[in-house]
Amino acid sequence: MFRNVLVTVLLLLPFGVFAQESLKIAYVNSEEILMAMPETAAMRAELEKYSNQIDSELKIMEDELSKKYTAYMQQADTLAESIKTHRMQDIQDLRQRAETYNQGAQQEFAKKRQDLFTPIQQKLLDAIKAVGEENGYTYVLEQGAFLYISTTSATNATPLIKKKLGLQ
Repeated sequence: MFRNVLVTVLLLLPFGVFAQESLKIAYVNSEEILMAMPETAAMRAELEKYSNQIDSELKIMEDELSKKYTAYMQQADTLAESIKTHRMQDIQDLRQRAETYNQGAQQEFAKKRQDLFTPIQQKLLDAIKAVGEENGYTYVLEQGAFLYISTTSATNATPLIKKKLGLQ
């Protein structure tokens, strides 16, 4: 059995070597391209604006919580037990609302980021595919995903893709 497998491998070995000779491999630094795309800068600006709105709302809630807590602490000794309980419940409710808002805002932020990033990512992938087809590359690999890529046997397609996207 082992002999049959060995003979088959030895017979197919020349075909594997021949197939490798026709491979055209390119590599790309997609992070570099993404950073050069104006859509990425616009996405960052929009996300920063959105983040600032969230932070502003949280600050309002925190200020209100701090104000109520400070007032409670200043008056706690003079308040009736039922009023203390009511005010402490108000403070706990406000804290809970702020935490719930923060969690929801983080989820919305992640969704917004994904919604904004998906078309940018698709544009990059389309450009990589187009450059790969135009130049007859069998594979276009991500430069950072491999520990070593021989620059003599593979082409850096990053400049070609930047050109396809109209980037400098």
